[in-house]
Amino acid sequence: MSSISNQALSNQERATRAVLSILLPAGTAVLISFLAGMFWDISALSNQAAAAVLLSSAAVVSLLLGIRWYGISGMGMRGGRALTAGLGFASLLWIIFIVLRFFFVDISPSAIEGRPPDAGRTYIYLLLFEALATQIWTYGLVFHAVTDWRGPVTAIFVSGLIFGLAAILLFQESFSGTSASMIYFIILGFLYAIIRLRTGSFLGTVIVQSVQSFTTWIVLAPYSVPDIAQLNNLYLSAVIAYMIVAWRLWPKQTSDYRI
Repeated sequence: MSSISNQALSNQERATRAVLSILLPAGTAVLISFLAGMFWDISALSNQAAAAVLLSSAAVVSLLLGIRWYGISGMGMRGGRALTAGLGFASLLWIIFIVLRFFFVDISPSAIEGRPPDAGRTYIYLLLFEALATQIWTYGLVFHAVTDWRGPVTAIFVSGLIFGLAAILLFQESFSGTSASMIYFIILGFLYAIIRLRTGSFLGTVIVQSVQSFTTWIVLAPYSVPDIAQLNNLYLSAVIAYMIVAWRLWPKQTSDYRI
């Protein structure tokens, strides 16, 4: 749908789109996962398989709706300078986190001794499902729909919160359900949303998210049961650093917005 027709929508229609952008992908994902579970014991295969079904289902629905409503560019799938800027901003978060990771969480001796098992397959999973699929939904469809309805600031908080909740529930690196980890993932979600607003693209954050998860938790693997106190210290330190970055990245004027 063109930008002209988008502008012609009533506020009620914009609100309907915003609600549908959240509920329809989530509801479809749960339904497909339930139906698949009737024929296959997906959870018995691996946690990755169960999460992949949920995330990919939400992404497909989001992509279909988003292209129909806003087009590829309006979904935040832009390359060029937008992609480069997103890579730069998100890489700063990666560097901060991996430095803190060295300081706060012990690395398993097996990670030092050799190459992580199934490294290639694990990275592909992180890239396609935890990063791309999740962000197509949150920073592609939800971000634009909520921006049209309530503005970009509300979109930052809504899309960032949904990303954080998805990470807490479905991401491999969500080792604990502590308050510190929940706050970390939600703040990370807010920061990715700010980058989406500043650059007009989420493709850079997709790439860096997958690399960050792979390097900090697969290449530098922790012990099979990480120390919760160490994780909490890492998450809380990262939150403090990320809040400073968020303050610096926050758009100072509307001309900085790229929807």
